[in-house]
Amino acid sequence: MTAPKILPILRYPDPRLHTVAKPVGAIDQRIRSLIDDMLLTMYDANGIGLAATQVNVHERLVIIDVSEERDAPLVLINPEITWASPEKQKAEEGCLSVPEIYDGVERSVAVKVTALDANGTTQQIEAEGLLAVCIQHELDHLLGKVFVEYLSPLKRNRIKTKLAKVARDDKR
Repeated sequence: MTAPKILPILRYPDPRLHTVAKPVGAIDQRIRSLIDDMLLTMYDANGIGLAATQVNVHERLVIIDVSEERDAPLVLINPEITWASPEKQKAEEGCLSVPEIYDGVERSVAVKVTALDANGTTQQIEAEGLLAVCIQHELDHLLGKVFVEYLSPLKRNRIKTKLAKVARDDKR
């Protein structure tokens, strides 16, 4: 087994972020290594969630850790939201694929999710607060949707322009 490595994170407006992820077929060594790499990548980038789509792997895999100590990783393989509260709340969101951009997005206050864990065991998760927001945000990535798409076209265009400038500056 190789040591985990930090993966490059796709940056908005990279068109690969709009790829709809396919279900994970088998939880094998390749997927377990990907989970380890994604955890290292997320922690290194100081994130609380990462979808495989963001590291250019288009399979239904998400990792999340909203714990204060950063020691309670949640692995969601082939996750599906089975229930979302009708009550919604707007909260500030950010994204490792949209660095240094934060804006309000309205999401369900609570969700229930069914997914497999890293061992292939089915898990049912009831989430509210930050975890519920994070789950909805990361599952959007699996559908090819980035949080800025909830914003007005004007805000989206400003973000695209700003990130394009940052990318140009980074290449200098």
